[in-house]
Amino acid sequence: MGSLLPRDALGYWLSRRGCNDLFLLYCFGETERSTAWLRAWIAERSARIPELRVRLRERRFGYPAWVPAGFTEDRVLEHAAPTWPVAVAAIGELLDRGVRAQESPWRVHLFRHVSGAPGVDGPGLIVVLQLSHALVDGRGAAAIARALFSESVPRTAAGSGDRAIPFRRTGHMLARLSAEIAAESFALSMMPIRVIHTVIRGFGAERARRELAARTARGELPPPPPAHPPTALNRAPAPAAHAVAMLVRTDLRVPGHTVTVVAATAVSLALSRYLSARGSAPAELAAQVPLALPSRKGSPRNNYRDLSIELHTAETDLRRRADRIAATLDARRARARHPLQFASDRVTAVLPAPMLRHDIACYPTDVVPGALSGHTVVSSVDRGPADLSFAGAPVHFTAGFPALGAVMHLTHGVHGLGDTVTVSVHADPAVVDVEDYAAQLDTALSEVVAALRA
Repeated sequence: MGSLLPRDALGYWLSRRGCNDLFLLYCFGETERSTAWLRAWIAERSARIPELRVRLRERRFGYPAWVPAGFTEDRVLEHAAPTWPVAVAAIGELLDRGVRAQESPWRVHLFRHVSGAPGVDGPGLIVVLQLSHALVDGRGAAAIARALFSESVPRTAAGSGDRAIPFRRTGHMLARLSAEIAAESFALSMMPIRVIHTVIRGFGAERARRELAARTARGELPPPPPAHPPTALNRAPAPAAHAVAMLVRTDLRVPGHTVTVVAATAVSLALSRYLSARGSAPAELAAQVPLALPSRKGSPRNNYRDLSIELHTAETDLRRRADRIAATLDARRARARHPLQFASDRVTAVLPAPMLRHDIACYPTDVVPGALSGHTVVSSVDRGPADLSFAGAPVHFTAGFPALGAVMHLTHGVHGLGDTVTVSVHADPAVVDVEDYAAQLDTALSEVVAALRA
């Protein structure tokens, strides 16, 4: 059996406070195969992917562990959605229904014979792969989806560091019970040592913080991001409903500019216009942008760090605005990857499980702080070439929907597959008029692309 690392357990325990699952949408052409046949196909493919053959086992003193689990038919659910707008509305309703990782950390949703899907001639087959954040991050989730829908033989999709989930197969009930008792006893015996290591590494983290400040003052490192006051998008309580929109584009790969920068520039334009029209535009807008960290031995499966970048809305020239966003992103990336930044991670890595679990249970997730690192999220993942298929049906595009919370009522997913890039909007409909905002974002994307290509 393999215990979760603290960083991954964090994702699992946070899921108790609100759904933070990963939802990966893939649009395929429809197939003549029955849903029962498709379910059997997924069962056969998933049996060869280690990440899809486990469930989570809770522990009292130690970190939760992955244990073997077989396929059950409720892993694949079919939903009725005859048209694309109906499917989009139904997908929004899925986003607050987290998986129970103790039973299964994944689920597949099927929307069959969907008419009007973007770029699809004829009916489409919409597949949504739902994964627990304890299992993988966005990069690892894309690898699992590729293993599931690739025409090649599936193999481990493992997250960061290409670490497959390890476990021992113990066929006898007594052997499994003995293994659990041994694991809990070991975790309990190690707790005082972990506490000592936490204190020692805590002092080290404080020294690293002071050294970071000194190097920043000397100009050796870019400065940390400023904090920003909340906007109308950042208010309690957490969303009671979810809505999404997807803009499937083939023109967002602009020479000399990353897709992330193109999308962030468009978000800066659309969001400032949207808030200005409602009389609540701040002096500056900022976004959280997840940064994938280099894979290394012992990396957690959630191996990323959130960056805060200003969107430079005061700059009216879109080319210069894009350049400033790119420069800010580069500076924050350089700071985030500095070795001194990992000192706090080393503290978390030795925390006793009960302490971390208690901290997460008591953390006030429903309180909006007076200063934020970002007003929205722009999460960008390239999911590779468009060479995937489902039961022989080719893939057309992919999408994803970063989670909402009490602080974030609007997030953006930017997901590439082959020549297409889908910019997705995930919002709380009580706070954001999704249809209006998506239309403004679509217009902004066209304006930014035109300006950058001029």
